[in-house]
This record gives sequence, structure tokens and C-alpha cells, in this order.
Amino acid sequence: MSTVTPKAPSRWQQFLASDFFYHFKRDKVAITSFTAFMLFMLVAVFAPVLSPADPYDLSSIDIMDSELPPTWMEFGDERFALGTDNQGRDILSTIMYGLRISLLIGLGAVALQLFLGIVIGLSAGYFGGRIDSLLMRIADVQLSFSTMMVAIIVSAIFKASFGSDFYSEYAILMLVVIIGFAEWPQYARTVRASVLAEKKKEYVEAAQVMGFRAPRIMFRHILPNCLSPILVISTVQVANAIMSEAALSFLGLGMPVDKPSLGSLISIGFNYIFSGSWWITAFPGIVLVMLVLVINLLGDWLRDVFNPKIYKG
Repeated sequence: MSTVTPKAPSRWQQFLASDFFYHFKRDKVAITSFTAFMLFMLVAVFAPVLSPADPYDLSSIDIMDSELPPTWMEFGDERFALGTDNQGRDILSTIMYGLRISLLIGLGAVALQLFLGIVIGLSAGYFGGRIDSLLMRIADVQLSFSTMMVAIIVSAIFKASFGSDFYSEYAILMLVVIIGFAEWPQYARTVRASVLAEKKKEYVEAAQVMGFRAPRIMFRHILPNCLSPILVISTVQVANAIMSEAALSFLGLGMPVDKPSLGSLISIGFNYIFSGSWWITAFPGIVLVMLVLVINLLGDWLRDVFNPKIYKG
């Protein structure tokens, strides 16, 4: 008589049966925030398809349509649901494209922070000694400066060194590098603290006795056990990166006018808000606030879920 070996559950089945998904489906705030964030992502990804017009296509922009109010207001135009900006671009279209750029910069900057923070934090925590002291002193020096100060200084240096035209052409890449380098110490210190706790455990000692090299132990054995705090920080850092990009764009050190992000749209509209064209800055500002709020709510929920001492869901 042959016995049938039960099939191991797939990763998706394991996820559906996990405590993480159990708590998620019971939390209305988490579900709402995640749904809203996914809607933002879909709008950003499919902006060329969903937007009524292409704000990058200069041939479709008419300066005579500038500063038109939203459709429901007097003198509004049915073609522009949320009105137009000072160049005659459709506000709804520029918000969709601006959302795309803001999310791209936010996620790209966090990816760079994640890479630098994990490598530096793992090295400092695992090797200790002089390597730990050197890397953490570098992190301490950078933390003594505010993120915006570092970003403004580096951005200004880039512009002065390579010129405004070069900076405008590679503005997205420049902002990813600037914001990414300004925030990596947050990850490095968190990863280092987790590594210091993990490297004393038996599985690390067993891996060392078996002769595994340090990189394999750090990345294949220790790092997977440090992912919870990293995931929580990442959600918060995405929101911080988006706000940093918006602040830099508002100060004129971010995205150029012809490639609008949410921050540059707010900056453009701020010059016209007192003349009555409030919609140019109000609608991008509302979208930016909603996006950051949704990401922060997800980050707060993740923090609570991964900390059973305070989670009551």
C-alpha cells in the first residue's frame, strides 16, 4: 500500500495563513491605506494612459488656456477638470505625471538608502572593533546635519559643478542620489543594532564553525532575521524621501519646471496663489498630503504588528 506524501504549501498559501495577513485583514486602517497606496501606484504607472493630456507635449499646450479655474467654477473649461497652470497645462494631467516622478524618486532614494545602510550596518555590527567605530562615527557626523541641509548643499554643488542644463536632464537620478546619501545612517544604525543581537546566537556560531565566509553569514543568515525593523523604516523613509524631494523642488533645487513633480507643481502655484489661482498649488498639495499620510499610516501599522508588546489588533 503506497502512502501519499502531503504536498507542501506554496509561498502564497503560507502568506495567507501567516499572522501578518491575519492581522492585516482585521485592520480597516491598514486595508484602506494599502488600497489607497496601490491606487496611487496604479495612477502613477499608467499616467500616460489615464491622463487627459500629455504635459510634456508642448505642441498640445496653449498659453491662452493658462490659469483657467476648475470645471465647476465660473469661467471653467470642460476640458480641464481641475483647471490649468500658468503655462496652460492641465492640472489633473500634471498631477498624474508629477505623482509618477515623486514616487519614482521616493522609491529610488529608499532603495539606495537600503543598500548603503544594510551593507554598512552589517559590516559594523558583524566585524565590530575599529571598523564599527569608523563607520558609526561617519554616520554620527552625517546625522549631526539635517537631511535638508545635506540635500541642499549637495544639490547646489551639483548644479554649480555640472550646470543647470545637465542637472535638469538628469534631475531624477540626481535627486535619488542626493536624498539616498542623506538618509542612509537611519538604516545603518538600525541594522547594526539588530546584528549585534543576532550574532551572539547559536546559528551564527554554528555557521562560523562550519567555515562559512563572513559575507554569506551576514547576508544569508543574519540579514533575514533583521528584516522586520528594516521594513518598518522603509515605509517611513519613502514618505520622508517624497517630502524631501517636494521641499527641494519648492526651493528650486529639485525637478525642473518642464518635468513637474508634486513639489515643483506646488512651487509653481505658490507664485499665483495670491492672485486667485489657488488651484495650481492646492490640488497637488492635497495629493502630496494624502500620499504621505497613507504611507505613514502603513508604516505605523507595520511598526505595531512587528512589535507584539504594543500591538492589540
